[in-house]
This record gives sequence, structure tokens and C-alpha cells, in this order.
Amino acid sequence: MELPELNDIRKAAVRIAGEVHSTPVLSSATLNAETGAELFFKCENFQRTGSFKFRGATNAVLSLSEIDYTNGVCTHSSGNHGAALAAAAAGRGIAAQIVVPENAAQPKQDSIRRYGGVITHCEPTLEARETMLAEVQKRTGATFVSPYNDFRIISGQGTAALELMEEVDGLDCLIAPVGGGGLLSGTAVVGVGLRVFGAEPEQADDAKRSLDAGEIMPSHPDTIADGLLTSLGTMTFAVISEHVEDILTVSETEIIEAMRTSWQLLKIVIEPSSAVVVAAVLRNHELFAGKRVGVILTGGNVDLARLPF
Repeated sequence: MELPELNDIRKAAVRIAGEVHSTPVLSSATLNAETGAELFFKCENFQRTGSFKFRGATNAVLSLSEIDYTNGVCTHSSGNHGAALAAAAAGRGIAAQIVVPENAAQPKQDSIRRYGGVITHCEPTLEARETMLAEVQKRTGATFVSPYNDFRIISGQGTAALELMEEVDGLDCLIAPVGGGGLLSGTAVVGVGLRVFGAEPEQADDAKRSLDAGEIMPSHPDTIADGLLTSLGTMTFAVISEHVEDILTVSETEIIEAMRTSWQLLKIVIEPSSAVVVAAVLRNHELFAGKRVGVILTGGNVDLARLPF
């Protein structure tokens, strides 16, 4: 199994240049004082479609062959990857079929449709997603673009960390949320030589359990962080096992409080999946004290009618 390397992420950065935003990096004197660390927040909530997912989706679509373009693309997604793939596909004039759990946040579903994606609903389990995706793919002939377990996706997602390291000198640590592991894998490849951590909810801790067990463990998620509901893939698990020091878990209460804190102190909108990393740094501040820490905020697609605080 071929795994992405740093040069693959650099090539992806060149490929997607001009298509994606170079997102800002923010800091907070208050959060620095509270943690004893220098925190640098890479704000992918300002990325096109509202999340880092546009990086990987764009790299994947731009890497397709002419034959692959014929019947468009398809995927399964709780929202952000679906919207990103739909937008990337629309930019090339091809169709995007998106299988979405029926309980997915409405703003994320609206975003998929806004970018031209065709939604097919399924029950909110990974098995149901994959079963419905197979039916859609058989019916349409579309090319599957995995939300995470894909060389092109991992390479594209890694460009967020690549940008961050170009924007901020002397980082000691990187931390990113982990669901399927595409972002954390790309971040880990870029961050070789640094201490790299993942963060996930206690109520969706399959990545932590997988890293500890040395094999992929099943996921039974029940968390407000709806972007972190999927399990690791074979490719992402291999990269994370080799390059990630630890996965830090946080409670639902900590996620909500970190989300509120980020809105108040950074003055930006982030979604619960982004707040997981903030919560992890706050909970484990002794681990990061005295360090320069790159924190990847993954997205800002929030249902404002259903805020948790």
C-alpha cells in the first residue's frame, strides 16, 4: 500500500493553488496565558465551503483521468466532505452524488445542494452509508472519492499543515481532530520531526483505541462532533500509527465549552469538530506548556438554530 509522503503533499499544494484559500492563522493572548503555550490556530473555517475538506476534494478531482470525469464523482459524508466534493466537481462541470445520513445537520445538507450535489439519504451508520453508496455508484457509474482513505485526499488535506508551517516558524507540536483520519494523516506526514497529536471525543474514541491496540477498532459514535463520526481507514491508520504520538480525548461538555470559548476569545465561528482540538489543548495544557503549538481548526459549518450552548 503506497502512502503519501511530504513531496506528494507539496505537489498537491501546487495542484490546488488558486483553487483554495490560504487561510489565516490567529492567536489569543488569553488562551496562551491559560495554557502556558503559544497557540497558533489555522482557521480552515475560512476555507471555501467552510472547511478543510475542500483541499482534499479539489486535489482528488483535479487528479481524475478524463475517463473518470465521464460519470462524475460520488461519496458518503455527514456534510463537509460532501459539500467540498460537490463544489470541486462543479468547478469542473461534472456531477457529484452524495450519500448523506438522514440526521446530518441541515446547514451541511443545504451546502451540498447549494454546490450542486445530488443527495441520497441513508440511515446514520457507516454500514448504511457504504451500502447506499454502492447502490448509487452502480446506478450512476460515478467515481468514488473516499472522505479520508484516499491517497489524493490525504495529500490535499496535508496542505493545511504545510501552509501553517510556512506561516509560523519554530513549531514544536501540531494537533488536529481525527474522524476518518485524512487530515491527521496529512498533518502527521508534514509534521515529521515534530510532536503530532490527534484529538477526538470520548464518545467517538475509536482512533485512540485503534492506536493503543495496534489495529483498527470499530466505531460506535455518539457525539456532538458530527464531523468525527467515521472510523479510520487502512491507509490513514497506517500513517497515524507511524507518525502520531497520541490521540487525546475530550468529553462532550469540554467540546461545548471549548466551542463557546473559541467564539468568545477568537471571535470566529467554529463547529464542534473544530472545538475538539481546542478542548484537548485546554484539558492537556501541561503537555503543551512552553511549546509553540499549531492547532488546526477544521470548519465552521454550524446549525445556528441548534447551538449547544
